[in-house]
Amino acid sequence: MATYPETLDYLFSLHRFGIKLGLEAITDILDRLGNPQRRYATLHVAGTNGKGSSSAMLASILQVSGYRVGLYTSPHLIDFRERIRVQGADISEEAVCALIEQIRRTANPLTTLTFFEFTTALAFLHFRNQQVDIAVVEVGMGGRFDATNVLNPIGVLITGIGFDHEAYLGDSIQAIAQEKAGIITQQTPVVLGPMPRNILQIFETQARKWLAPCFRMGQEFSLLETSATTFTYEGLRWTIPGLQTNLLGRHQMVNATNALAVLETAVDGPFPISPSAIRTGLQDVRWRGRLEVVYRDPLIIVDGAHNLAGAQVLFDFLHSQIHDGAGRKLILVVGMMRDKNLQGFLRVFFPLVDQLILTQPRMERAASVDELKQAVDCVDLVPCLLADSWEAVCQAKDIANPSDVICVTGSLFLVGEVLNRLTQSGFPT
Repeated sequence: MATYPETLDYLFSLHRFGIKLGLEAITDILDRLGNPQRRYATLHVAGTNGKGSSSAMLASILQVSGYRVGLYTSPHLIDFRERIRVQGADISEEAVCALIEQIRRTANPLTTLTFFEFTTALAFLHFRNQQVDIAVVEVGMGGRFDATNVLNPIGVLITGIGFDHEAYLGDSIQAIAQEKAGIITQQTPVVLGPMPRNILQIFETQARKWLAPCFRMGQEFSLLETSATTFTYEGLRWTIPGLQTNLLGRHQMVNATNALAVLETAVDGPFPISPSAIRTGLQDVRWRGRLEVVYRDPLIIVDGAHNLAGAQVLFDFLHSQIHDGAGRKLILVVGMMRDKNLQGFLRVFFPLVDQLILTQPRMERAASVDELKQAVDCVDLVPCLLADSWEAVCQAKDIANPSDVICVTGSLFLVGEVLNRLTQSGFPT
């Protein structure tokens, strides 16, 4: 059997096949493996932003409730194994090697599996072998033709809609919504996060088609903020006051409210949930790379925002931090993928940023620092160009005063690269 590094080399080599939207290949390999995804209950989570955090919250609450829980998310930050977790523990290197070997032996030699299809089959197989009670599965991209859309979930969550992956999902919010609505399935409760009325109607129409009960934030359930850090969940049956989540930002209250709506409407019957488990689960949840504080004095925050909606959420949080201290400056370190809206993303931060450092994650898809510079259309802001991401972070720290804020953002790949270097360097946090 191949070693773990050899196995990863094989897996990552599958990126050469790109992104292939369709369910034929994943359906075929899962059939050959005995359809492991049918051996446990599942929750299916889609959305432009917030689906990872919401998935982590669902898994945390279910685990505290005493259930054996699988969690499948993407991408990873540091180690591939982060994508597939049972009871909060990453899949082992030995399991990755053994299961990839099993999938390779079982696959149709005439069928080409993409990286994400292979990884999805690996996750579903691992969850079966680990005898999970329930798995929380995050959509990779879109929904209708995503490799995860082979499930028969007990509940569906669509967190919200924004522009991202337009080359694959469409160049309008309506087209993107249609793709994400593709995970709604027969008579399965669907929870819808906050979104404009005309977009909400797309999901409501799909839900009616499949006779799926529909639960909408602000209608069947709601969020009542009681302070900057606490909130009350109000649903059809549940009213739970004084809730707090371990994750920073008001948007995490929204994500938590969406997660609780799924638990109330789809899960609480087959998997009873107590208010105490909800409180503990929300306080225990960890989700790295999302408004994560990695250093103090100066405050260094990493956040995987990579689209306009994520940028606005991050701007709102940074705005509150900057106003906390007189004379506090913001140093922004940005690296992005070339296929993103570079100019639109950067423009969000211009009213707030004092020093802009442009960098480049070590990926073929990454925009070069020169490409990012061309996207800076603010004449009063002269960016510093440092292609090496670690050098960029060190430069930011060198020029910062103890009271300043440094934010590293633009891509989860950049955040993962920086977190990995922080770990290797013994950088104090």
